[in-house]
Amino acid sequence: MDIWSYIRAVLCLLGGLGAFLMGVTALSDNTEKLSNSKIKSLFNKTSKSRLAGVGIGTVTTAVVQSSGVTTVMIVGLVNAGILTLFQATTMIMGANIGTTITAQLASLQQFDFMVIALPLTFIGALINMISKNDKRKTVGYLIAGLGLIFVGLDFMSAATEDFQHSKEVMDLFATIKNPFLLLFIGFALTALTQSSSVVTSVLIVFAGNGLIVGGGGNSVLYIILGTNIGSCITALISSVGAGENARRASLIHLMFNTFGSIIFFIFFICWPGFMDATFARWFPAAETQVAMFHTAFNVICTLLFLPFADGFVKLSRWIIRDKKEETKAVPNGFLDERMLNTPGIALDAAGKAMLHLLDMSYESLDMSFVGFEKKDVSSAETVAENNEKIAAFAKNITDFLIKVSSQNIGLNDEKLISAMHNNVGDIVRISELAENVTKYTKRVVKDGLEFSPYVNSKLEQMLEKLHAIKKLTEDFVSAGNYALIGDIESTEDEIDNMRRGLLKDHVARLNNGECRPESSSVFINLVCNLERVGDHVNYIAQTYKDL
Repeated sequence: MDIWSYIRAVLCLLGGLGAFLMGVTALSDNTEKLSNSKIKSLFNKTSKSRLAGVGIGTVTTAVVQSSGVTTVMIVGLVNAGILTLFQATTMIMGANIGTTITAQLASLQQFDFMVIALPLTFIGALINMISKNDKRKTVGYLIAGLGLIFVGLDFMSAATEDFQHSKEVMDLFATIKNPFLLLFIGFALTALTQSSSVVTSVLIVFAGNGLIVGGGGNSVLYIILGTNIGSCITALISSVGAGENARRASLIHLMFNTFGSIIFFIFFICWPGFMDATFARWFPAAETQVAMFHTAFNVICTLLFLPFADGFVKLSRWIIRDKKEETKAVPNGFLDERMLNTPGIALDAAGKAMLHLLDMSYESLDMSFVGFEKKDVSSAETVAENNEKIAAFAKNITDFLIKVSSQNIGLNDEKLISAMHNNVGDIVRISELAENVTKYTKRVVKDGLEFSPYVNSKLEQMLEKLHAIKKLTEDFVSAGNYALIGDIESTEDEIDNMRRGLLKDHVARLNNGECRPESSSVFINLVCNLERVGDHVNYIAQTYKDL
């Protein structure tokens, strides 16, 4: 081969790799978009079951086609306190199995798919161009991505066929036989590309065209072991600056992959003919041999280490010790940006953050109400401090929702984000109404106003109804149980009726001379403010009802 032939082959290889990566990205992004709600429901079904965790990690990674993305997301969920370390450990093990699907796709290059791949790419692009429906457009992108995968594989295969005719290239590949060097090559290439799937897929293409690094035997397996360790880099980087549990989750990922690779590395050193005696004998195609080992390696490691999941958690806690830190004023843990790659999970976390914001607003309401009953003007300062935290957290939620909306999301998610923006405003308004109550407390103390035990008991009953509608709304938003809508609306009607009844009774007491006229403005405003809290909570439920 002359220099121009080398350049042409390298460019063809890079072009094919680019098409392959674009295909994988399009396929994974749009598969994830179609199954967003299913991924969300999977993570909502987390339990203490080891097999359930492995299954969730496997399915999620098979959809997004990247163990790095899944592991980063798991680190984010652990950092937010949504997942325990044990749950994260089992899911990480499953993620390692799920990531092998890309290698299995790459191994299909042994079949002539170009007759199908090219029409698939065209059909997918055509569906996307002529369709006005978001879901059909997503399906179009998915089909085109699948076609591009095989187009890219064909180009890479064609490039490596050219290298077969070069004695220099073949000799170069054959001279790299040191197991430690091969392991390092796999690690370095994966750390550089931050994708073990890419490196493994290229190895599969090379193997299919006779370009075996190290000349054969176990050589290619050492590289795969290296890619397994290198795939931990993404999660390790993402855990920088996160909490202890998030860093422990990344460490568990590293320990799991490293321990498995070390065990297999020693085993291969002791049995140099392993590949020839097993996978090379079981599967005739070199592509399938590499892909099947990649899958078998991760399955065996999972089966081997799954019983010791608790041990990984304890070891990570021993290595990364707890630090005593001051509680953050704003609970940002709910909104970890590592979740943004999976909008369904990110929106679920934002929903939990929104409900926590509602709890914070009700804390202000309760503090202000107790201050009113006890004529404690100092409650105004406590409520004001809490409301500052509420305003800061509300801004963080809003900023997070804006970031989610910039991702590849569908129309339904856009509607949900719009509803959540409105809901955050309603919740902040509740905290402002609580601050109004503290002003009425100051007026009561200043003017020496008194309210009877009967009036106070009625106000307490109204507050109880406000807590009841909050609980119903939280249950509805969390579980999506539309049967609760009727209860929410009837409770809101009861709150309205209580307002009317309290005001009617107040007018009667005024006419009978039982109340001082100057108390009217305080009492009427207080009752109306409490009733408006119920309105705002009802608005939240109604936005979810209309989605």
